[in-house]
Amino acid sequence: MCILFIALKMHPRYPLVLCANRDEFHHRPTAPAHFWPPEHRLLAGRDLQAGGTWLGVNRDGDIAALTNIRAPTQQDGMRSRGELVTQALTQPSLMTDAWLQAHSQDYNPFNLVFGRNGQLQCFNSQSGQLQALSPGFHAISNGALDDIWPKMAKGQQALERLISSRDELNLDTMLALMQDETRARDEELPSTGIDLEWERRLSAIYIKHPDYGTRSTSLVLQDVQGRMDFTEVRYDGKGRKLGREHFQLAPQP
Repeated sequence: MCILFIALKMHPRYPLVLCANRDEFHHRPTAPAHFWPPEHRLLAGRDLQAGGTWLGVNRDGDIAALTNIRAPTQQDGMRSRGELVTQALTQPSLMTDAWLQAHSQDYNPFNLVFGRNGQLQCFNSQSGQLQALSPGFHAISNGALDDIWPKMAKGQQALERLISSRDELNLDTMLALMQDETRARDEELPSTGIDLEWERRLSAIYIKHPDYGTRSTSLVLQDVQGRMDFTEVRYDGKGRKLGREHFQLAPQP
């Protein structure tokens, strides 16, 4: 997962709005969003190579999502970061500051966002900081929380305009926001240790490339009663839509 935009307690009907793009190699085997057996309590897509996921929710109202931190060196033999999202949704009580501090070195660098009932936290493994998200608009990509990368600022501002102008949110309009292929100017690009051409490609909210790019967009809306609306749209390397899933979850009694 490469970029998240979050509106927390900024909409009268939906105190939590999350828009996310997953960027990954197109050849990596992936299952669409579904309820995971045998308990069918966790709703997420699945990385069929390592078994974890990049974003999901559960029937108790928990939500978790992960972005990789772009670092020049990635170590081989580390645990799959996708299992952190699975753990946050199946054993949320374990996701304490102490546990994350103790185990984060088992993984390549990451941001993990997780929580329930609009109380979200973000753990950055490079800084070792667990930070509560304040009410407002947030962007999380491949650096620190609320870094001012061009695509982060652009998407956050677009979501803010969308939420401020409408009582009812339109899913297609939100999807269009996440399919913006506009690249930043060279002078605006962050310096993250990759070559200039890839820095340009990765500067767009939506990345279209035959080998590596945006594989899916996920939208999660949680209303004031705790009900969740979950939409996933999947794409191929040419930007064509491969399918769309939609789920609605009511809070457990």
